[in-house]
Amino acid sequence: MTSKAPRSSQPDAARNTLCRSPFLSVKFFVFCHGLLQLSQLLVSGYLKSSISTIERRYGLSSQTSGLLASFNEVGNTLLIVFVSYLGSRVHRPRLIGCGALLVSLAGFLMALPHFITGPYQYDRSVASTFSNTTDLCQPRALGAWANLSNASCTPHASRENHEVLLVMFMAQALLGIGGVPIQPFGISYIDDFASERNSPLYLGILFSLTVIGPGVAFMLGSAMLRFYVDIDKVSTAEVQLSSKDPRWVGAWWLGFLVAASLVALCALPYFFFPREMPKEVVRGKDRASKKREDTLSQLRPRSQHTESLSLLEFIRRFPVVLLRNLRHPVYLLVVLAQVNISAMVAGLATFMGKFLERQFSLTASLANMIIGAVNIPGAMVGIVVGGAILKRFQMSLRQCSTLCVLGMLLCLLMAFPLLFLGCPTQKVAGVTHWDSSGFGHHDLACNARCHCPKRGFNPVCGSDGVEYTSPCSAGCSSITLHPDGSVLVLSSPCRTGGLPALLAQENYSGCSCIGGPGPAGVARPGTCGTGCSHLFVPFVVLSCLAGILASMSHTPSFMLILRSIQPEDKSFAVGIQFMLLRVLAWMPGPVLYGSAIDTSCVLWERRCERRAACRYYDNTLFRHRYLGLQFFFEVGAFLCFGAVYLILRKQEREASQEEETKAEPEKEKLAGKSTKSPESKV
Repeated sequence: MTSKAPRSSQPDAARNTLCRSPFLSVKFFVFCHGLLQLSQLLVSGYLKSSISTIERRYGLSSQTSGLLASFNEVGNTLLIVFVSYLGSRVHRPRLIGCGALLVSLAGFLMALPHFITGPYQYDRSVASTFSNTTDLCQPRALGAWANLSNASCTPHASRENHEVLLVMFMAQALLGIGGVPIQPFGISYIDDFASERNSPLYLGILFSLTVIGPGVAFMLGSAMLRFYVDIDKVSTAEVQLSSKDPRWVGAWWLGFLVAASLVALCALPYFFFPREMPKEVVRGKDRASKKREDTLSQLRPRSQHTESLSLLEFIRRFPVVLLRNLRHPVYLLVVLAQVNISAMVAGLATFMGKFLERQFSLTASLANMIIGAVNIPGAMVGIVVGGAILKRFQMSLRQCSTLCVLGMLLCLLMAFPLLFLGCPTQKVAGVTHWDSSGFGHHDLACNARCHCPKRGFNPVCGSDGVEYTSPCSAGCSSITLHPDGSVLVLSSPCRTGGLPALLAQENYSGCSCIGGPGPAGVARPGTCGTGCSHLFVPFVVLSCLAGILASMSHTPSFMLILRSIQPEDKSFAVGIQFMLLRVLAWMPGPVLYGSAIDTSCVLWERRCERRAACRYYDNTLFRHRYLGLQFFFEVGAFLCFGAVYLILRKQEREASQEEETKAEPEKEKLAGKSTKSPESKV
């Protein structure tokens, strides 16, 4: 009797000690996984928030930047198929931790080009310690202009550009590989060890973070791009730019360091979680409900189905399941609809900031703030509303398709006016505006004596409302400096009271190419702007409403997939769905949008005889091709959902007819029995 007491008390003490460990709590795992997913989305989403800044810094076209933004999907797609096979064969928390460390390494690599390249150089009117040249009109300084035109075209500069691209593409590939195990293994781990009651809540928290994460990334981009790119290399006195200047480049690299550090910190706890943890017990449940939950957990297939297969059997079975699901019309059409929506979202996430900058003359910081504070929360509201409607009315498959069709139809009605809400292209001498003789800005007779370089870019706005690519192209020969040596950059004349305000703050004078009302030869630094700020708020409101309505189809479309396929193929079908979304939407989408945007460029920057970043776009063409491509994908999603609705309605009619056909013999039997008389029985 006395010897048994210590034996029973020791396991109890050990069990109590283990239960007190946070690494045996599924709630603590959900907390850690939520932080990890948020920080991972900061790394992947931050690139999209700073894509236009990276283009300007390293002279990339939109097609190249779109390929860079989608390159992380390459590594992800190659490995995502094997995640469903591995299941619980591996130590999932440790594999998540290793993947997170790869994501952190990718974030640090993305910031590396800033440290291996020299300071950012731009054309300026005042000499500095980095350049003793000036872009004013200097008729006798042809040699100096030649040096300015070819200053950056050295073998080192050309090699440096290739190194930057190589490092960034490697970082994006690592980002995709590292992100493979994080969400699938995290979701399966929570589903295995959370209680039946709390599992949907935990998964809902994680799914909501996948929507909030990109919004936080754009807000981080908005904060970081307010700082000058070389804050660690030059003093503030050397910076002759403001954030409103078109030559401004923000500290794009700083956000990658912040996000990568957060991912590294969030990865550490995963190496202390066990391979399996005790099943979560919910207090206040009676024995009958607990017994029912245990029975359900035993019957739940989870990863046991794939765990019984060898790798060769899994690879052999995969094409069979793929073809069987793709032959299912509802599954195929819903996946195609989601491909169209994902392609639309890919263009929005990658280039909407650049579109707002160019169309409405916004700074990169303000454009990111609008996307992070308005558009992305709007999409989250749409997902929540769609799920709430689905739960409230307990919709059938046909009703789910009806909700998807209605949401996309209303989205189209909201998106169509956006094609006409935009600003015209600003008047740029020799680019979008010519004088009466038809000369370009480098061939004008008024600045022929200046021998202006074609590479020069330091926009000034003349008192005639025409923008010039540099003071030299405007024929300006002198500049008025402030006491601190800076050149004040003002907003456009229409926002500062027109011409009088411009003349009161003049900076450049003696500009031989500027005429018009008032004193000729006056210009100020900076772009003239598009001058249609009154259209900005309606555009943001309509685009936000369109995003809400399109997002309402998110949850119903997933229910259409899960309910229309065979139960044993469910995990395979979901994996195939995400693979197709990556291959058909997230990988080619940004490249397609970038190529369309590049076709609207009217003036390219030249670096070492190669085409670099675009300096001016045809705003009308930019708007029509960018938003028109989005409208095209929205129409595609609407047609696919419409076809799903017609198929399901036809299936319901056929099912009801079969039931009526089966019920008719039974009715005839009942009718025959009721008509039999007592005489017939005798």
